[in-house]
Amino acid sequence: MKIACDVLGIARSNIYERKKEKSEVRQRKTAKDEVILEKIKKTVRDRPFYGYRRVTAMLNKKADQRINQKRVYRIMGENNLLLQQAPKKPTRNHDGKIITLASDLRWCSDHFDIRCWNGDIVRVIFSLDCHDREAMRFHGTTGGITGKIVRDLMAETVEYRFPGVTELPRPLQWLSDNGPGYTARETIVFGRSLGFDVCTTPAYCPESNGMAEAFVKTFKRDYVYVNELPNAEIVLASLQSWFDDYNDVAPHQGLKMRSPREFRSANSNIQVSG
Repeated sequence: MKIACDVLGIARSNIYERKKEKSEVRQRKTAKDEVILEKIKKTVRDRPFYGYRRVTAMLNKKADQRINQKRVYRIMGENNLLLQQAPKKPTRNHDGKIITLASDLRWCSDHFDIRCWNGDIVRVIFSLDCHDREAMRFHGTTGGITGKIVRDLMAETVEYRFPGVTELPRPLQWLSDNGPGYTARETIVFGRSLGFDVCTTPAYCPESNGMAEAFVKTFKRDYVYVNELPNAEIVLASLQSWFDDYNDVAPHQGLKMRSPREFRSANSNIQVSG
């Protein structure tokens, strides 16, 4: 050390002080990591399928000082809290884009089943904006998804986004699959009377409604699979709170880690509510 300092013309005391400062900084950083780790563990307990990006977004909603995403990744990695990466599956190429440049240009719809522990099946149908990803309206039923339910969903979604009107003020696409409730003649006529350009995906090509498919995957992973599903009555009573949490709280990578309603509030003067 003495020879090196003499060659460089640096006092040894200066080197010792720098080394001491680095040690103190490392100790302070480790202490803060412990605080952050406890917050991470609480978030992961409540939302076990959240990766480090969404965990960071949840922490920064409540933190006085923003936490760096890389730091959260490091802490979660050191404590085996990172999600296991899913293997990539080969997919077909799709050149079309479902996402739109503004809200209320294209809405998509789909439905999915929730199987309860006692054997009951709850079927859920929803409408989703292809820009801000808000799940605007939904219906839950233990029966089938009929054309009447689809038409009710259309009307309620129009009323939600455009209160007090009976017809859309501008052209808007309604995108769905080829389920009988969607393709029924009465549904198509009714949709067009509201001002919709009614569109359906090509047969055997669910990726063409990929945003709705992605929502179904997210909703089942983050809400259905982590909650108790004893019977249809309990599940039907829980749907509203699950949809509210998705719209109001859940961060979305495509929305710069904001929830759909946070994104809408930040990008428009429209007051949104459940």
